[in-house]
Amino acid sequence: MTRTPRHVLITGGAGGVGRALADAFRALGDAVTLTDLPGERLDALGADLGVTTIGLDLTDAAAIPGALETAISAHGPVDVLVNNAGILHLHGTVLELPVADFEATIRVNILGTFAMTQAVARRMTAAGAGGAIVNVSSIGGRQPTPGMGAYESSKAAVDALTRWAAIELGPAGIRVNAVAPGPVDTPMMREGMPEGSPMREGWLSRIPLHQFADPRQVAAAAVFLASPDAAHITGVSLPVDGGQLLV
Repeated sequence: MTRTPRHVLITGGAGGVGRALADAFRALGDAVTLTDLPGERLDALGADLGVTTIGLDLTDAAAIPGALETAISAHGPVDVLVNNAGILHLHGTVLELPVADFEATIRVNILGTFAMTQAVARRMTAAGAGGAIVNVSSIGGRQPTPGMGAYESSKAAVDALTRWAAIELGPAGIRVNAVAPGPVDTPMMREGMPEGSPMREGWLSRIPLHQFADPRQVAAAAVFLASPDAAHITGVSLPVDGGQLLV
């Protein structure tokens, strides 16, 4: 059976998970557009993979429609949106975290996800052809870690946004799901938590399978949720966590 290529738009495309997502969808023959903050990292990745890239700051909601039109001009209407963009690095306890850091996390992780979902879903609805949206959430939205409350609160909101969008967009044939990883073994993660470090071992002790997720495993889950094989699945947040939520 011949498979029709799709146009897949991936936010946060310049990171380790973004690259794995691009590779996974390209392997299926899909056209991929990556967005991320403008800069050399995004440009280099686009050149390396041979995909369209668009510099975009998701905290600037007014810039999203223009970026989306650029993507559509390159590859046609968006069939699959993967909301992968997010920030993780602003940490602090309830008593110490600056309000500005909490706000910055919300602006990218929640408002950016919402604004992109809204812009793409409006076009999908107008076209009447349905589509799939996959949000990259985190098991942190369900399992707290001291000092990571801003990030985890934002991902709990992403899960709620996933369910909200799924129930409202379902009648238009648009499925909305999320992938919820635990720690992912990206180059940035390996730099911050090298092999054998006490911090890495501490995290591994919380995971029954005793390993971090490979970015390709996260991408595989997203590909499945965006595929016809998941045609009757919507509104779920699928853990990819090695069993961490079990303990």
